[in-house]
Amino acid sequence: MLGKLKKLLGGAPAPAKLLDTGTPAPDFRAPTHDGRTIALSDLRGRKVILWFYPKADTPGCTVEGKGLCAQQAAFDALGAVILGVSFDAPPANKAFAEKFGFGYPLLCDTDRRIGMAYGACDSPSAGHARRITYVIDESGIIRHALPKVDPATHADELLGLLRSGQ
Repeated sequence: MLGKLKKLLGGAPAPAKLLDTGTPAPDFRAPTHDGRTIALSDLRGRKVILWFYPKADTPGCTVEGKGLCAQQAAFDALGAVILGVSFDAPPANKAFAEKFGFGYPLLCDTDRRIGMAYGACDSPSAGHARRITYVIDESGIIRHALPKVDPATHADELLGLLRSGQ
């Protein structure tokens, strides 16, 4: 039914525009899966991997999350903090993080403010975030904006970008 509706309406909506590289990353403050609150501005001095994923504990998101988790030590060695972002509520993200032993925070963007600011969705009523990622440098500047990622190779791609110093 949804496919027919999209076809009648001219296909899927155009993706939201990603933020430009070289521009300041919008600050945010959000609750995490484990009850903390994180603000991007609190992470100045560290690189930040901000990866948006559609839904906790779904196949692609699990592959992507586990890949990042498996490379956690390499990201740490490069001074990078990993932050996952979805529109899931804390209990769903907490269960997801605990089930797979994620050692990094999952942000619960239930009001879609971060998603809207970063182009991961088009409206506050969006059901799921787009699978996109940003690499933000120590000064809060966007260095990479990845509009399409392969969950199976995403961690290696990010490590390659960080190691190349681009």
